Amino acid sequence: MSLVTSVRMLFKRVTLSDIRTIRNIRFYSDQPSESADDQQNSIDPLKDRTKSVPVETSIRYLQSKAYKQTYGDNPVWFLYRRNHRGGVAPKHTRRSCVRNGVISTGNPCPICRDEYLVLEPRNTKLLEQFISEYTGHILDAFKTGLCQKKHKELLLAIEKAWDQGYLTYDVPFREYDYSLYNKNIN
Repeated sequence: MSLVTSVRMLFKRVTLSDIRTIRNIRFYSDQPSESADDQQNSIDPLKDRTKSVPVETSIRYLQSKAYKQTYGDNPVWFLYRRNHRGGVAPKHTRRSCVRNGVISTGNPCPICRDEYLVLEPRNTKLLEQFISEYTGHILDAFKTGLCQKKHKELLLAIEKAWDQGYLTYDVPFREYDYSLYNKNIN
């Protein structure tokens, strides 16, 4: 009995390894293969993210009627809802929505979804949407729904904007009662 099972296992290993090597082999064909241009044209243009949009175009987009019609007065992340199993959302968002220049998920994050939203320090109107108006802290990816890659880009862009002076960094003013610490002061 054990001889039969070991022969079967050996046969499965050989056939699986043959199938794996066949997948990597390119066979000769008389017909010309598709060129790289034809393969790129087969990508859905709505999901293609290989082209970079200039920051100036993104700034103009944030002031356009199309942006107002899409988002209204709300931030870009306000109406976004994450897809997940179960009733409780996972602690971390997905790593990235875009793989190999193409949107690879059915429900991409708000920044990956709209190609005209560019995270740059000069694009202050977009960056201000991700800063809490009450505390001045950057909103968490769990709340905004950004993928981890875009959240890191957001953190970097906001830090650069603070350093370069595009965004103001609010420091709360506090008054101290020094009489509590020094008995000589009235």
